[in-house]
Amino acid sequence: MNQSERPDKSALVHMFRAFIKPEYVISDEETQKPFECDGLSVYCDMPLIVVLPDTVAQVQEVMRICHRYQIPVVARGAGTGLCAGAMPNPDGVLLVLSRFKHILDIDPLARMARLQPGVRNLAISEAASAYGLYYGPDPSSQIACTIGGNVAENSGGVHCLKYGLTVHNLLKVEMVTVEGDLISIGSEGLDSNGFDLMALITGSEGLLGIVTEVTVKLLPSPEKAQVIMAAFSDVQTAGDAVGAVIAKGIIPAGLEMMDSLAIIAAEAFAHAGYPTDAEALLLCELDGTVAEVDEQIREVEQLFIELGAITTRVSQTEAERALLWKGRKSAFPAVGRISPDYYCMDGTIPRSQLAHVLTEMQRLSAEYGLKVANVFHAGDGNLHPLILFDANMPGELERTEEFGGRILELCVAVGGCITGEHGVGVEKLRQMSVQFNEQELCQFHAIKYAFDPVGTLNPGKGIPVLKRCQEYRTLEGGNSKSAPQHSHQQGELA
Repeated sequence: MNQSERPDKSALVHMFRAFIKPEYVISDEETQKPFECDGLSVYCDMPLIVVLPDTVAQVQEVMRICHRYQIPVVARGAGTGLCAGAMPNPDGVLLVLSRFKHILDIDPLARMARLQPGVRNLAISEAASAYGLYYGPDPSSQIACTIGGNVAENSGGVHCLKYGLTVHNLLKVEMVTVEGDLISIGSEGLDSNGFDLMALITGSEGLLGIVTEVTVKLLPSPEKAQVIMAAFSDVQTAGDAVGAVIAKGIIPAGLEMMDSLAIIAAEAFAHAGYPTDAEALLLCELDGTVAEVDEQIREVEQLFIELGAITTRVSQTEAERALLWKGRKSAFPAVGRISPDYYCMDGTIPRSQLAHVLTEMQRLSAEYGLKVANVFHAGDGNLHPLILFDANMPGELERTEEFGGRILELCVAVGGCITGEHGVGVEKLRQMSVQFNEQELCQFHAIKYAFDPVGTLNPGKGIPVLKRCQEYRTLEGGNSKSAPQHSHQQGELA
């Protein structure tokens, strides 16, 4: 049966309710409203149907039905994403995995945990703490974001400088294909044969399959951890200090930076003791053995003072360390208290370019007449500029989007990339053609076609549709194949 014979909405609802409880197949607009967008709420759309399965078999059956009738499927976790990657397709099914929320197993000897995709990031470490273990990647949204979404976007966090992003902490995923088959990628060993498909799936934004189970590595809790807070009178000096720490051969567990606007907002919200007269603030955490941390704390504090820090403070208790991080991890909601709206960007640059890029952002801020609060993972150059605006002012959202695009293009110009952990989704489609050339984009389409020939998995996201890319060669039979292209209003760039 082809797309022209596809059932109408009521018939599809009836099909899904044959194997999913009726209350978890949502078809009325009022009840669907909470699902219209992810954390980037400037892009919204309503789905045709929302389904909330709770077994792998149900996910497989949903995929089989949608594949049979060529119905688009968008996977959604907790909805904390920031690139409109989980924005529904109006002609398709929104497949919500929030009911997959069980920790299936923790193996303390092998230091791994087997999880359903709806398990919250923070819940992994909470459960593993009984064994003296924790999960390394810790996005600021870790209290709410889920491991399935972390895999989809290759999420980072404040401690990823030393312990890696999501991709570096995965062992295995189970995934349902577009046809409804269940496959395993990776293994519970430290290595597996063949192509590194794990790296391909991680960060694929739901374009290649539906993740239904994740096995992650767990780390031993460090013997000691301390944070140095260092305040600076300008962002240039603070930016230079970030590179100086790494150049000294010290790899902190986390090295974060905030500018004046972010400092003031975070302090008013979290009362962490941040100096509100500083132009820039660094939070540098060292962890390891007691002797190692004591030595590195002295070295880094002395380095900050030599480089011009106007004040430093070292956490003396675990409660004080947690409070200093609370301010940083609360920065996004804190900034939300001082502006009607804000637009959170995400780009990555070489550490050596921090001072230059921050200075150029200040110039662009003045050019566009829009304030920017900067709070980011300075150690690995992952920027998170928050552009403050008022969506009620005519034209201001469009000006904000243009400003954000200029920031991403600046990141590429200095040797960086347009995202570090938020993903491309809908938000960054236009900048994909700045980051990648036509041949590279065609290769992305070839990969997409290999997993999803009809293009029903999260269509219109992640990869822009270039008309010149509509045909490419595959190895199948040595013939030239024309891959189906699914145009999307915001994805068509030709």
